[in-house]
Amino acid sequence: MSFKNFGLQEELLQAIDEKGYTEATSIQKQAIPLILKGGDILASAQTGTGKTAGFTLPLLQLLMSNRKHQQNRTVRALILTPTRELAAQVADSVTTYGKHLPFKAQVVFGGVNINTQIKKLQSGADIIIATPGRLLDLVSQKIIDLSHVEILVLDEADRMLDMGFIHDIRRIIALLPKNRQNLLFSATFSDEIKILAHSFLKSPQIIEAAVRNTPTELVSQVVYPVDNEHKRKLLSFLISSQNWKQVLVFTRTKHGANRLSKQLTLDGITAEAIHGNKSQSARTKALHDFKKGSLRVLVATDIAARGLDIDQLPHVVNFELPNVPEDYVHRIGRTGRAGNEGCAYSLVCIDEHKLLADIERLLKRKIPSVVEPGYEPDPSIAAQPIPNGRNNQPRAPRSHPQRNHSPQLNKSKPKYPTTASSSTHFKK
Repeated sequence: MSFKNFGLQEELLQAIDEKGYTEATSIQKQAIPLILKGGDILASAQTGTGKTAGFTLPLLQLLMSNRKHQQNRTVRALILTPTRELAAQVADSVTTYGKHLPFKAQVVFGGVNINTQIKKLQSGADIIIATPGRLLDLVSQKIIDLSHVEILVLDEADRMLDMGFIHDIRRIIALLPKNRQNLLFSATFSDEIKILAHSFLKSPQIIEAAVRNTPTELVSQVVYPVDNEHKRKLLSFLISSQNWKQVLVFTRTKHGANRLSKQLTLDGITAEAIHGNKSQSARTKALHDFKKGSLRVLVATDIAARGLDIDQLPHVVNFELPNVPEDYVHRIGRTGRAGNEGCAYSLVCIDEHKLLADIERLLKRKIPSVVEPGYEPDPSIAAQPIPNGRNNQPRAPRSHPQRNHSPQLNKSKPKYPTTASSSTHFKK
């Protein structure tokens, strides 16, 4: 379906054309018409499906249609994201599609100087893209007024719940006008997401653009059995022998990411780590270098699993399997995007066999296994417990590092109607 069929105004169609897009994706075909009608949306879409444009385009159209003649700018649209990287990515999308419109947008997140953001916000903004914590900080200082918000977007809401933002989200929602449009996007429809949705969405239409928890068919997956102490050598061997040029590698911990990036550098492979303890400038530089090709390997923790947007990323490696099987889907979803093929490799030691079984149970299939000659696992080595894993006991709820909150939600299961479906300035 062409974007011209949605009835979008000329300025938006021009921006879409300049971006080089002609045909809408599945999530865009379903979401754009429903959002333009003004109703609430509960949408399930994996990363790489075009969901950001799916809500950005109709949001901009609605703001133009309901444009108010005001001397002072007020925040009319609020987009909440779980991570800094995703906030920046969404802000780029708003900039791209709104370049010919008279709106002003600001992105705010933690990890950078708040005074710089305050200075930029003094001139006002029509659209705010924010992480919950920093937004509440700015609201408490009366820098941002949310009393005029017309459209609220929760992007990757399941990740926000995982990170312990449920209380922050509820506080933010309480500050908004009751008469507004709500758009909730999530990779999965967990019970917690349904309960959150039930608490503030009004008769939402449900959109499911992808099979729940199923990675794209364009991603080929392979498991390499290997002893834990030989993982780094195997990774270096695979990167060098197969001449991988751009590799996103996932570890469980920040310390592990730092250690692995240093070891790879010593092996002659350019690598940097990216995680929550890194400054925003360091994270931005590492991602920039990785995208342009001067950095061969980016080693990341799960905080980067959904916030990174890298066109045509060919290789993702699970140096360590995640403790939560759903996170495996989010990790490998960094590749195989927008119609491009990708490869996901997992280096699995004896300690992780239970985690692998959990992942395969979620995927409902076995992942092919390849033993690399010279790196065969030693059958005499016994499995050791993985800290904070799910081998022997249920996982405790995650919490935000500076907000030790865990979702405390009513366990009722509401039902919803479904669809028939599978600092930035804008110039006129």
